[in-house]
Amino acid sequence: MRNNEDNQTTFGIILVIGFTIMGPVMDTFAKLAANEIPIGQISFSRFFIQSMIIIPIALYLKILYFPRKSEIFLHFSRAFLILTATSLFFGAIKYMPMADAIAIFLVNPFIMTFLSYFILGERIGWRRVLACIIGFSASLMILKPSIALFGVVALFPLGTALTYSFYMIITKYMTKNVHPISLQAFTGSCAVIIIFPLLLIFENTAFHELSLVVPSLNSLLLLMAVGITATISHLFVVYGLKFSPASTIAPILYLEIVSATVLGYFVFSDIPDIFTVIGVLVIIMCGIYVFLREHEQNINSNKIIRE
Repeated sequence: MRNNEDNQTTFGIILVIGFTIMGPVMDTFAKLAANEIPIGQISFSRFFIQSMIIIPIALYLKILYFPRKSEIFLHFSRAFLILTATSLFFGAIKYMPMADAIAIFLVNPFIMTFLSYFILGERIGWRRVLACIIGFSASLMILKPSIALFGVVALFPLGTALTYSFYMIITKYMTKNVHPISLQAFTGSCAVIIIFPLLLIFENTAFHELSLVVPSLNSLLLLMAVGITATISHLFVVYGLKFSPASTIAPILYLEIVSATVLGYFVFSDIPDIFTVIGVLVIIMCGIYVFLREHEQNINSNKIIRE
Protein backbone atom coordinates (compact mmCIF):
# COMPACT_ATOMS: atom_id res chain seq x y z
CA MET A 1 0.00 0.00 0.00
CA ARG A 2 2.79 2.39 0.97
CA ASN A 3 4.76 1.49 -2.15
CA ASN A 4 1.77 2.33 -4.34
CA GLU A 5 1.40 5.74 -2.67
CA ASP A 6 5.09 6.50 -3.20
CA ASN A 7 4.87 5.56 -6.88
CA GLN A 8 1.84 7.84 -7.24
CA THR A 9 3.81 10.72 -5.71
CA THR A 10 6.64 10.21 -8.21
CA PHE A 11 4.15 10.01 -11.08
CA GLY A 12 2.52 13.23 -9.85
CA ILE A 13 5.90 14.99 -9.90
CA ILE A 14 6.48 13.86 -13.50
CA LEU A 15 3.07 15.21 -14.51
CA VAL A 16 3.83 18.57 -12.92
CA ILE A 17 7.12 18.71 -14.85
CA GLY A 18 5.02 18.20 -17.99
CA PHE A 19 2.91 21.15 -16.90
CA THR A 20 5.99 23.36 -16.55
CA ILE A 21 6.74 22.64 -20.22
CA MET A 22 3.23 22.95 -21.65
CA GLY A 23 2.36 26.07 -19.65
CA PRO A 24 4.94 28.32 -21.35
CA VAL A 25 3.98 26.83 -24.72
CA MET A 26 0.43 28.06 -24.07
CA ASP A 27 1.79 31.45 -22.98
CA THR A 28 3.77 31.70 -26.22
CA PHE A 29 0.65 31.18 -28.31
CA ALA A 30 -1.24 33.71 -26.15
CA LYS A 31 1.52 36.34 -26.49
CA LEU A 32 1.47 35.92 -30.27
CA ALA A 33 -2.33 36.15 -30.37
CA ALA A 34 -2.30 39.32 -28.22
CA ASN A 35 -0.85 41.27 -31.15
CA GLU A 36 -4.36 41.25 -32.65
CA ILE A 37 -6.80 39.80 -30.12
CA PRO A 38 -7.91 41.49 -26.84
CA ILE A 39 -6.90 39.72 -23.62
CA GLY A 40 -10.49 39.01 -22.59
CA GLN A 41 -11.21 37.26 -25.87
CA ILE A 42 -8.04 35.17 -25.56
CA SER A 43 -9.08 34.09 -22.05
CA PHE A 44 -12.62 33.31 -23.25
CA SER A 45 -11.26 31.22 -26.13
CA ARG A 46 -8.92 29.37 -23.79
CA PHE A 47 -11.75 28.19 -21.52
CA PHE A 48 -14.35 27.74 -24.26
CA ILE A 49 -12.07 25.39 -26.21
CA GLN A 50 -11.20 23.57 -22.99
CA SER A 51 -14.91 22.97 -22.41
CA MET A 52 -15.43 21.76 -25.97
CA ILE A 53 -12.62 19.23 -25.52
CA ILE A 54 -13.23 18.04 -21.97
CA ILE A 55 -17.04 17.86 -21.76
CA PRO A 56 -17.41 15.23 -24.54
CA ILE A 57 -14.63 13.18 -22.92
CA ALA A 58 -16.35 13.39 -19.54
CA LEU A 59 -19.68 12.37 -21.09
CA TYR A 60 -18.07 9.45 -22.90
CA LEU A 61 -16.43 8.25 -19.68
CA LYS A 62 -19.74 8.77 -17.84
CA ILE A 63 -18.07 10.79 -15.10
CA LEU A 64 -19.98 14.06 -15.58
CA TYR A 65 -22.63 14.70 -12.96
CA PHE A 66 -24.72 17.54 -11.54
CA PRO A 67 -22.69 18.99 -8.66
CA ARG A 68 -24.04 19.45 -5.16
CA LYS A 69 -24.79 22.97 -3.90
CA SER A 70 -21.60 23.09 -1.86
CA GLU A 71 -19.58 22.01 -4.90
CA ILE A 72 -21.16 24.64 -7.16
CA PHE A 73 -19.65 27.41 -5.04
CA LEU A 74 -16.24 25.73 -5.14
CA HIS A 75 -16.42 25.20 -8.91
CA PHE A 76 -17.25 28.86 -9.55
CA SER A 77 -14.63 30.01 -7.03
CA ARG A 78 -12.01 27.86 -8.72
CA ALA A 79 -13.07 29.09 -12.17
CA PHE A 80 -12.97 32.74 -11.04
CA LEU A 81 -9.49 32.30 -9.60
CA ILE A 82 -8.00 30.62 -12.68
CA LEU A 83 -9.80 33.06 -15.00
CA THR A 84 -8.37 36.00 -13.06
CA ALA A 85 -4.90 34.45 -12.92
CA THR A 86 -4.96 33.66 -16.65
CA SER A 87 -6.18 37.11 -17.72
CA LEU A 88 -3.67 38.93 -15.53
CA PHE A 89 -0.80 36.83 -16.84
CA PHE A 90 -1.85 37.17 -20.49
CA GLY A 91 -1.97 40.92 -19.89
CA ALA A 92 1.52 40.83 -18.40
CA ILE A 93 3.20 38.86 -21.18
CA LYS A 94 1.61 41.10 -23.80
CA TYR A 95 4.01 43.82 -22.64
CA MET A 96 6.78 41.91 -20.83
CA PRO A 97 9.20 39.13 -21.79
CA MET A 98 7.75 35.80 -20.69
CA ALA A 99 10.77 34.92 -18.54
CA ASP A 100 10.48 38.21 -16.61
CA ALA A 101 6.74 37.75 -16.05
CA ILE A 102 7.19 34.17 -14.88
CA ALA A 103 10.09 35.23 -12.64
CA ILE A 104 7.69 37.53 -10.79
CA PHE A 105 4.95 34.90 -10.84
CA LEU A 106 7.24 32.31 -9.27
CA VAL A 107 6.56 33.66 -5.82
CA ASN A 108 3.56 31.31 -6.32
CA PRO A 109 5.26 28.09 -5.12
CA PHE A 110 6.45 29.90 -2.01
CA ILE A 111 2.88 31.05 -1.27
CA MET A 112 1.43 27.65 -2.12
CA THR A 113 3.83 25.72 0.10
CA PHE A 114 2.74 27.67 3.15
CA LEU A 115 -0.94 27.70 2.18
CA SER A 116 -0.78 23.91 1.93
CA TYR A 117 0.52 23.86 5.49
CA PHE A 118 -2.04 26.25 6.97
CA ILE A 119 -5.09 25.21 4.90
CA LEU A 120 -4.52 21.57 3.94
CA GLY A 121 -2.47 20.62 6.98
CA GLU A 122 0.33 19.10 4.87
CA ARG A 123 3.72 18.57 6.50
CA ILE A 124 6.58 20.56 5.02
CA GLY A 125 10.19 19.91 5.96
CA TRP A 126 12.86 22.59 6.20
CA ARG A 127 14.63 21.23 3.10
CA ARG A 128 11.51 21.74 0.99
CA VAL A 129 11.05 25.27 2.33
CA LEU A 130 14.71 25.99 1.62
CA ALA A 131 14.29 24.71 -1.96
CA CYS A 132 11.40 27.17 -2.43
CA ILE A 133 13.44 30.07 -1.09
CA ILE A 134 16.51 29.27 -3.19
CA GLY A 135 14.39 28.77 -6.31
CA PHE A 136 12.63 32.09 -5.84
CA SER A 137 15.93 33.84 -5.15
CA ALA A 138 17.20 32.48 -8.45
CA SER A 139 14.11 33.81 -10.22
CA LEU A 140 14.94 37.26 -8.80
CA MET A 141 18.40 36.91 -10.31
CA ILE A 142 16.76 36.35 -13.70
CA LEU A 143 14.31 39.19 -13.20
CA LYS A 144 16.84 41.88 -12.20
CA PRO A 145 13.88 44.11 -11.33
CA SER A 146 14.06 47.77 -12.21
CA ILE A 147 11.89 50.55 -10.83
CA ALA A 148 10.07 50.75 -14.14
CA LEU A 149 9.37 47.01 -14.12
CA PHE A 150 7.64 47.27 -10.75
CA GLY A 151 4.95 49.49 -12.23
CA VAL A 152 1.33 48.48 -12.83
CA VAL A 153 2.20 45.77 -15.34
CA ALA A 154 4.54 44.11 -12.83
CA LEU A 155 1.61 43.75 -10.45
CA PHE A 156 -0.19 41.51 -12.94
CA PRO A 157 2.02 38.43 -12.44
CA LEU A 158 2.00 39.09 -8.69
CA GLY A 159 -1.80 39.01 -8.82
CA THR A 160 -1.53 35.84 -10.87
CA ALA A 161 0.71 34.27 -8.23
CA LEU A 162 -1.74 34.98 -5.43
CA THR A 163 -4.92 33.88 -7.24
CA TYR A 164 -3.21 30.84 -8.75
CA SER A 165 -1.98 29.72 -5.32
CA PHE A 166 -5.54 29.65 -3.99
CA TYR A 167 -6.68 27.94 -7.20
CA MET A 168 -4.12 25.18 -6.66
CA ILE A 169 -5.16 24.71 -3.04
CA ILE A 170 -8.86 24.40 -3.98
CA THR A 171 -7.85 22.02 -6.78
CA LYS A 172 -5.94 19.85 -4.32
CA TYR A 173 -8.96 19.77 -2.01
CA MET A 174 -11.47 18.95 -4.76
CA THR A 175 -9.44 16.22 -6.48
CA LYS A 176 -10.04 14.07 -3.40
CA ASN A 177 -13.71 13.67 -4.39
CA VAL A 178 -14.04 14.83 -8.01
CA HIS A 179 -12.50 13.15 -11.05
CA PRO A 180 -9.82 15.42 -12.59
CA ILE A 181 -11.49 15.40 -16.02
CA SER A 182 -14.87 16.32 -14.52
CA LEU A 183 -13.13 19.05 -12.53
CA GLN A 184 -11.69 20.58 -15.70
CA ALA A 185 -15.06 20.33 -17.46
CA PHE A 186 -16.76 22.26 -14.66
CA THR A 187 -13.95 24.81 -14.48
CA GLY A 188 -14.03 25.57 -18.20
CA SER A 189 -17.82 25.88 -18.23
CA CYS A 190 -17.95 28.11 -15.15
CA ALA A 191 -15.19 30.35 -16.52
CA VAL A 192 -17.11 30.80 -19.79
CA ILE A 193 -20.27 31.65 -17.83
CA ILE A 194 -18.33 34.29 -15.89
CA ILE A 195 -16.42 35.99 -18.71
CA PHE A 196 -18.85 35.87 -21.66
CA PRO A 197 -21.35 38.37 -20.14
CA LEU A 198 -18.44 40.71 -19.39
CA LEU A 199 -17.36 40.64 -23.04
CA LEU A 200 -20.91 41.53 -24.11
CA ILE A 201 -21.21 44.31 -21.52
CA PHE A 202 -17.90 45.94 -22.46
CA GLU A 203 -18.38 45.53 -26.22
CA ASN A 204 -17.90 48.86 -28.07
CA THR A 205 -16.52 50.56 -24.96
CA ALA A 206 -13.17 52.22 -24.33
CA PHE A 207 -11.99 49.16 -22.38
CA HIS A 208 -10.39 47.44 -25.35
CA GLU A 209 -9.10 44.35 -23.54
CA LEU A 210 -12.67 43.20 -22.78
CA SER A 211 -14.00 43.74 -26.30
CA LEU A 212 -14.54 41.26 -29.14
CA VAL A 213 -12.90 41.33 -32.57
CA VAL A 214 -13.18 39.11 -35.64
CA PRO A 215 -9.90 37.14 -35.71
CA SER A 216 -7.87 36.50 -38.82
CA LEU A 217 -7.17 32.89 -39.80
CA ASN A 218 -3.73 33.07 -38.19
CA SER A 219 -5.14 34.47 -34.94
CA LEU A 220 -7.93 31.88 -34.96
CA LEU A 221 -5.34 29.11 -35.15
CA LEU A 222 -3.40 30.72 -32.30
CA LEU A 223 -6.56 30.89 -30.16
CA MET A 224 -7.21 27.20 -30.83
CA ALA A 225 -3.61 26.41 -29.89
CA VAL A 226 -4.01 28.36 -26.63
CA GLY A 227 -7.11 26.34 -25.74
CA ILE A 228 -5.61 22.96 -26.62
CA THR A 229 -2.28 23.48 -24.83
CA ALA A 230 -4.06 24.98 -21.82
CA THR A 231 -6.30 21.92 -21.57
CA ILE A 232 -3.35 19.54 -21.72
CA SER A 233 -1.21 21.51 -19.27
CA HIS A 234 -3.95 21.84 -16.67
CA LEU A 235 -4.87 18.18 -16.90
CA PHE A 236 -1.22 17.55 -16.08
CA VAL A 237 -1.32 19.78 -13.00
CA VAL A 238 -4.72 18.53 -11.79
CA TYR A 239 -3.59 14.90 -11.96
CA GLY A 240 -0.25 15.93 -10.46
CA LEU A 241 -2.04 17.46 -7.47
CA LYS A 242 -4.16 14.35 -7.14
CA PHE A 243 -1.10 12.12 -6.80
CA SER A 244 1.37 14.41 -4.97
CA PRO A 245 1.20 16.78 -1.97
CA ALA A 246 0.92 20.43 -3.00
CA SER A 247 3.96 21.29 -0.87
CA THR A 248 6.03 18.66 -2.72
CA ILE A 249 5.29 19.92 -6.22
CA ALA A 250 5.60 23.61 -5.31
CA PRO A 251 9.40 23.92 -5.83
CA ILE A 252 9.16 21.97 -9.11
CA LEU A 253 7.02 24.75 -10.58
CA TYR A 254 10.22 26.82 -10.78
CA LEU A 255 11.17 24.72 -13.80
CA GLU A 256 8.54 26.67 -15.75
CA ILE A 257 10.93 29.58 -16.12
CA VAL A 258 13.39 27.33 -17.95
CA SER A 259 10.82 26.59 -20.66
CA ALA A 260 9.83 30.26 -20.81
CA THR A 261 13.44 31.37 -21.23
CA VAL A 262 14.06 28.89 -24.06
CA LEU A 263 10.82 29.80 -25.87
CA GLY A 264 11.44 33.51 -25.35
CA TYR A 265 14.84 33.14 -27.00
CA PHE A 266 13.71 31.13 -30.03
CA VAL A 267 10.31 32.77 -30.65
CA PHE A 268 10.74 36.38 -29.50
CA SER A 269 14.55 36.75 -29.68
CA ASP A 270 14.79 37.47 -25.95
CA ILE A 271 18.47 36.74 -25.38
CA PRO A 272 19.28 35.62 -21.82
CA ASP A 273 22.34 37.12 -20.13
CA ILE A 274 24.76 35.42 -17.74
CA PHE A 275 22.51 36.12 -14.74
CA THR A 276 19.61 34.44 -16.50
CA VAL A 277 21.72 31.40 -17.35
CA ILE A 278 22.98 31.07 -13.76
CA GLY A 279 19.48 31.54 -12.37
CA VAL A 280 18.03 28.91 -14.70
CA LEU A 281 20.73 26.43 -13.66
CA VAL A 282 19.98 27.02 -9.97
CA ILE A 283 16.25 26.55 -10.60
CA ILE A 284 16.89 23.30 -12.45
CA MET A 285 18.96 22.03 -9.52
CA CYS A 286 16.19 22.94 -7.06
CA GLY A 287 13.62 21.03 -9.10
CA ILE A 288 15.89 18.00 -9.47
CA TYR A 289 16.71 18.09 -5.75
CA VAL A 290 13.03 17.91 -4.78
CA PHE A 291 12.47 15.01 -7.18
CA LEU A 292 15.53 13.08 -5.91
CA ARG A 293 14.65 13.83 -2.29
CA GLU A 294 11.15 12.42 -2.79
CA HIS A 295 12.57 9.40 -4.64
CA GLU A 296 15.06 8.76 -1.81
CA GLN A 297 12.26 8.87 0.75
CA ASN A 298 10.29 6.39 -1.34
CA ILE A 299 13.25 3.97 -1.44
CA ASN A 300 13.84 4.27 2.32
CA SER A 301 10.18 3.67 3.11
CA ASN A 302 10.16 0.61 0.83
CA LYS A 303 13.21 -0.80 2.70
CA ILE A 304 11.42 -0.34 6.02
CA ILE A 305 8.36 -2.15 4.69
CA ARG A 306 10.44 -5.09 3.42
CA GLU A 307 12.30 -5.34 6.72
